[in-house]
Amino acid sequence: MPQSEVKLLEVKNVQKVFSVKVGTFEKRDLHALNGVNFDIYKGKTLSLVGESGCGKTTVGKVILGLYQATKGEVIFRDKDIAKLSPSARGDIQKDIQMIFQDPYSSLNPRKKIKTILEQPLKIHTNMSKRERKEAILSLCDDVGIDYSYLERYPHQFSGGQRQRIAIARAMMLRPELILADEPISALDVSIQAQILNLMMDLQEKYNSTMLFITHDISVVKHISDYIAVMYLGEIVEYASKKELFANPKHPYTKMLFSTVPDIHTPLATESVLKTGEIQSPIDLPKGCFSQNRCLYKEDSCMQTHPELNDLGDGHLARCPLIGKF
Repeated sequence: MPQSEVKLLEVKNVQKVFSVKVGTFEKRDLHALNGVNFDIYKGKTLSLVGESGCGKTTVGKVILGLYQATKGEVIFRDKDIAKLSPSARGDIQKDIQMIFQDPYSSLNPRKKIKTILEQPLKIHTNMSKRERKEAILSLCDDVGIDYSYLERYPHQFSGGQRQRIAIARAMMLRPELILADEPISALDVSIQAQILNLMMDLQEKYNSTMLFITHDISVVKHISDYIAVMYLGEIVEYASKKELFANPKHPYTKMLFSTVPDIHTPLATESVLKTGEIQSPIDLPKGCFSQNRCLYKEDSCMQTHPELNDLGDGHLARCPLIGKF
């Protein structure tokens, strides 16, 4: 991990276990997060990548306080916030904001846009009414919202316009950390690039830090500084964007990259398609979690769970067979 950059947030061995019903009278433990570790550096973007069900969104909700960690620490401003509710976080809460996946459900349909944007300022600042109005209009300019939008309701906008409004709401308090949970996946392809570029412009202008949660490898290549690849509730590979795309090491990372179509290989290979889906987080395997989908597994992979090893230059990977394939 980089030594010269300032850590804004540290996630240390975070585990999250849910109790779920599996029958009429039986409950089982669902292991959503299994010892997640990573750091987020000030002014940088860390992308958390993986398939649906791997625990990406759960990580974001633990950091935000919507879920309390079962074990582990989330260090922000030298304070462990992993087990604190939003109300117990005090001033810290306003400095961590989230942009949700679905702009259609993340905005209150009964409130005008003006009220939605003004509410954080009323709760967390001592601004006068005039100062609040000036702050709202200034941010409208930044995110490309026409002033006339302020007197309208969310249902009167397209998906892209709503996401701009949601981004404005998240940025209203100038938070130090933005959690972006699949912020463009629900939008038309034609406007996804616009929203991505907007987020990058705002990050540069306000020197904010971002955890970008996604399953889309092509998006990751556009927006990231660092990338953490998740599988079944744990990090299997971590590196800078440049290093990971140039030299992916973990078999699962290679599988993800091979499914990205391009002009030369428009379809995923048959070997990738045969690897199936991510397995249930209720019955975790004894050894490597990705053993049932790995093309290179050995008998030892089914007996011992691998550690996240440092391969040099901040490149980490959870596989003892690296170098053999």
